[in-house]
Amino acid sequence: MNRNLLKRFASLATVLLLLQLLVVVAGAQERIFQLDPAQSHVNFTLGDVLHTVHGTFQLKSGTIRFNPQTGAASGSLVVDATSGNSGNKSRDRRMHRQILEDDKYPEIVFTPQHVTGKLLPQGASQMELQGLMTLHGQQHPMTVDMPVQINHDRASADVHFIVPYVKWGLKNPSTFILRVSDKVNIDVHAVGHLADSSLARSQRLPARNPF
Repeated sequence: MNRNLLKRFASLATVLLLLQLLVVVAGAQERIFQLDPAQSHVNFTLGDVLHTVHGTFQLKSGTIRFNPQTGAASGSLVVDATSGNSGNKSRDRRMHRQILEDDKYPEIVFTPQHVTGKLLPQGASQMELQGLMTLHGQQHPMTVDMPVQINHDRASADVHFIVPYVKWGLKNPSTFILRVSDKVNIDVHAVGHLADSSLARSQRLPARNPF
């Protein structure tokens, strides 16, 4: 084999190696799910012996950043604890003052730490999200299933989980007459934009003056 042919093989091998590196780097690019609080909502359901209480909380902000290759995640989902509303003023007043004590703890925060599952470019994907829930000033590990639906750059996710609030140190609102569950069901409908981190950075850069 002559030297020219060897050089060509070496050049081809180098090109192939560079292409592989580019594929790995592109695949490892961080993705950002930026939630829209106006279109997202948080519902809660609490059962008692007489009937079931339904209510809502407001999402203040939400960003999930994750690396599709490593699964490493960061960001935060912040819920306004003071916005809790079940439609009953006396019950809500007790919830805010005695249970949530939201004058001291005005926010409920979920901090993502790890994502599992393959996110498809379009359509439905099944993900699992691990992180820490900060409620009433205390952090608690939490893992939730997160079905994700992507349509172009729009993304939505519907998440259901149970919060054992009494076990986590909050007061039980039960009375001698009225007995309620020591767990509350939470349903989150999250809507927002999905983008690569490089695109998000370019959109934040100020426009340059061409003159």
